[in-house]
Amino acid sequence: QLKAQHPDTILFFRIGDFYETFNSDAELVARELEIVLTSRSKSGDNRIPLAGVPYHSAEGYITKLVGKGYRVAVCEQVGDPKTAKGIVKREISRIITPGTVIDSAMLPSSAATYLMALCPETKGSAWGTALLDITTGEFFASLVDHDTGLNNLLSEIARYRPAECIVPSTVPDALLKTIRERGVVISRFRDEAFLPDPARKTLLSHFRVATLAGFGCDDERAVIGAAGAALLYAKETQCSSLDHVNSLSTRASSQSMMLDAVTMRNLEIKESIRGGAKGATILSTLDVTKTPMGSRLLARHLTRPLLDPERINARLDAVDYFFSQTALRLAVRSGLTKVADIERIAARISYGNAGPRDLLALADSLDALPALKALIGTSDDNAIPALIRNALADMRELPDTVSLIRRAITDDPPAIARNGGVIRRGFSSDLDEIHTVLHSGKDWIVQLQEREREKTGIKSLKIGYNRIFGYYIDVTKPNISLVPPHYERKQTTATGERYTLPELREKESLITNADEKVLALERELYAGLLESLRSSVPGLQTIAAGIAALDVATALAETACSRNYVRPQLNTGDTLVIRDGRHPVVEQGVAGGFVPNDVELSGSDQQILIITGANMAGKSTYMRACALICIMAQAGSFVPARHAAVGIIDRIFTRVGAFDDLSSGQSTFFVEMLELANILNNVTGKSLVILDEIGRGTSTADGCSIARAVLEYLHGKGNAGPKTLFATHFHELIPAEENLRRVKNYHFAVKETKDEVVFLRKLIPGATDKSYGIHVARLAGIPKKVTDRADALLSEEANRSIPAGMKPRRYTQILLVDDAEGNPTADHPVLRALASLNPDDMTPLQALGKLAELKKGLNDGDPA
Repeated sequence: QLKAQHPDTILFFRIGDFYETFNSDAELVARELEIVLTSRSKSGDNRIPLAGVPYHSAEGYITKLVGKGYRVAVCEQVGDPKTAKGIVKREISRIITPGTVIDSAMLPSSAATYLMALCPETKGSAWGTALLDITTGEFFASLVDHDTGLNNLLSEIARYRPAECIVPSTVPDALLKTIRERGVVISRFRDEAFLPDPARKTLLSHFRVATLAGFGCDDERAVIGAAGAALLYAKETQCSSLDHVNSLSTRASSQSMMLDAVTMRNLEIKESIRGGAKGATILSTLDVTKTPMGSRLLARHLTRPLLDPERINARLDAVDYFFSQTALRLAVRSGLTKVADIERIAARISYGNAGPRDLLALADSLDALPALKALIGTSDDNAIPALIRNALADMRELPDTVSLIRRAITDDPPAIARNGGVIRRGFSSDLDEIHTVLHSGKDWIVQLQEREREKTGIKSLKIGYNRIFGYYIDVTKPNISLVPPHYERKQTTATGERYTLPELREKESLITNADEKVLALERELYAGLLESLRSSVPGLQTIAAGIAALDVATALAETACSRNYVRPQLNTGDTLVIRDGRHPVVEQGVAGGFVPNDVELSGSDQQILIITGANMAGKSTYMRACALICIMAQAGSFVPARHAAVGIIDRIFTRVGAFDDLSSGQSTFFVEMLELANILNNVTGKSLVILDEIGRGTSTADGCSIARAVLEYLHGKGNAGPKTLFATHFHELIPAEENLRRVKNYHFAVKETKDEVVFLRKLIPGATDKSYGIHVARLAGIPKKVTDRADALLSEEANRSIPAGMKPRRYTQILLVDDAEGNPTADHPVLRALASLNPDDMTPLQALGKLAELKKGLNDGDPA
């Protein structure tokens, strides 16, 4: 019956000390968990497949199944086996799905674990989305515009990486396939849950309000549908009221910088292109937070940079405060190491599955707050930035909560409460009384053993216990002849015989009953303790928010100090100026130091930089560094530069590298054009656009034409167009500087010798017509015959392309030449004269005179 109610869910059915699975579930579980598949006869030869796991280690097995995308329904006994006739009544206590995992042992990391709900608007012009993290109670929703390529929706998925997405039947299969390809488990949920009226009732009832206006979504039917469905699904799967989910926020796209899925991938905000979440990313580089709450908050900041300079500066003020006070910063960070994941512990208290060690960790964390706050000072100190003052105000002390936990829980409790040994002596007089009976009974057993040894003369006699046979007197074979006649034989073993006595049976009954009473009463007391602590959950969530804000500010200040970051200047203009900017991730792994570069972009002046230069010269790194500095600045972080002035950027678009989508029949070039279409259709004058090698996926003529047309389109977007970095090997685009007023050429300097090319990684004005692709091929290990032949073909092509009687056109590539034989100026008399000078022995006037003399000699052809 239970399986019929949940046909798409694996049923873990509790039988004694095991969770059993049956039929197709057993076959699946045995295969996925690599455990033994057995069977049991129902009638005749009709055998039922079985696969089971011990109840005490079930969490590990369930974690594996959920990690593979399965749903697991946990079915527990709810009746008393002693009074039940036939099968003890069982009910599903919860359904564990990828998006609703709350147990600490099952959570893969401290990162947020989101359940997403997707509700299409009736007119098909937008999507209502809701994201719920039941491990913390975070709950927010938004309205996402419907676009042709679904880029807006996929960007939400890339930003939050939900583990599971619930949808109604009206969502097309093609979209579900696309979402699945991004590693999200899809779960169908009943359509009526997404309808505006039932969803509204779900939300109003849960939050105990009369209107949703206070949450900012009263008129958004699709948003209400998504939020109501997400909450109802979580409640039903968890069989819980989820009281710790006590607020819903509606997020508008106008509040933060838009980062689409392609940009998140290309800039490696949260996941590395090559290494997934474990690779080097901007989040992993900046995340030196000390608490899980701080880590999650930093991730939210980086994926949703702000657009309001006032709010950004409030964050920067907090970072600056700790940046300038090293001793205070180090002390606060040391204090934060004593704080556990209060946010998730609060959620588990509300849910009812917080363990005793969770509660002790919570008490220790709350005990650490007064000292942490005292380090900074009083919240009314005007020298303390507002964000820090608010954080300190949120970190309220809860002495009654700490006292209750300390009085109730032993100093070294077990990990789980169900096996007892959790409640401290003195917390319950009833429990203490039973403990007295229990211990006196066990003391009597010890005394009986000593008495019987003396009476019988059997020195090895001992009294043991097991769950099947209870208490017994164990006598080894050599001593059986010494056993008194009044001993009652109970069991024969390989090493001897086991006996009992009437008085031992009587005491066994007393002790067993006391044991059961202790366990039952401890469970009852622990459940009551969690119930008492539920009233503290809202306060704990507020404390966690304050700690997270403090943690992020100190972490970003620590990074800024250790890596020589500077505070950015934010404004509402259209200019971006970065002096000596560096890539925050790449610079951590560069041997010999990272070469910094400047960026100067203005929508109304130097709007587009055409960047040419050698392969491996650093074009992509330079452009990504520019984008990351803008993201960090608007997220409220100091940035890797000597100076940064950032006019607020509303969106960052990137078209970098080549990625096939062959599973959907899309070639590299088609994917490139799709991404380019998204950029050109959504870019604004406040956007930053990063374009790397547009048009390289097709023929040279087609690609060059597309690239030039894109250049002209972006240049023509009003008098203040989108700031654009345009890297290309199409040297035919270089003359665009002469025709388009806001386009400028730049290139990366190269030092060329007779035998090698050295990439200097420095961006300088002007263009170049050399890409050094053959040199890069040599570095990659291409056979010498191939590279030599490529050199010859390149020379032929260069000579053929120069009309007779004309000199080849040279661009402003700076070549720092060391080859004296190939350079007639290497031994020039003026250079010899310069080399003989000693500036330290000259006055400024003498130096100017000598400079004029050398210049005159150069012009007159007289090196003397």
